[in-house]
Amino acid sequence: MAIFASGNGSNCENIISYFKDVSNVNIALVVTNRPDAYVLTRAARYGVPSTVIDKKHLNDPDFIIPLLNKYKINFIVLAGFLAMIPEFLTKRYDHRMVNIHPSLLPLYGGKGMYGHHVHEAVKAAGDKETGITIHYVNSRYDEGDIIAQFSVPLSPDDNIDDIRMKVHFLELKHFPEVIKAIL
Repeated sequence: MAIFASGNGSNCENIISYFKDVSNVNIALVVTNRPDAYVLTRAARYGVPSTVIDKKHLNDPDFIIPLLNKYKINFIVLAGFLAMIPEFLTKRYDHRMVNIHPSLLPLYGGKGMYGHHVHEAVKAAGDKETGITIHYVNSRYDEGDIIAQFSVPLSPDDNIDDIRMKVHFLELKHFPEVIKAIL
């Protein structure tokens, strides 16, 4: 398994920790598109190899396919990876690539809808609940087949940070379990 992440990497670390003693699951590679991403430090803590790729290399089949083959990757998890996955990869890993989104899709999905942007939209709409969606990745942002959704109630008093924390709790609790069920 490879985990693609762009930032802090708390979901990535949670997945690595969850599977560290599972003999038939090997987190073989962490991929990021940001050289300053804290996920690199988190991967190193667990001895998981990592690499930084730019947009050009992500979109170059002659680069990314050999890289994934080198680590024998047969399943990819997007855990806060903010770059668009090229179609040749979504086809190659059809129903073997999953993403987590911080809303109950189809609400608040699509290009530019990630992290605080989603939570701000939820707050602005006055939604009474929000949650996470775990879905397969296809060639369009946040439109792959939904695997699982988990919701949490919201209070009118919740601010953006409260919403973020509630959603992050759901991510940490459910993402590894859903990945395990898929595998």
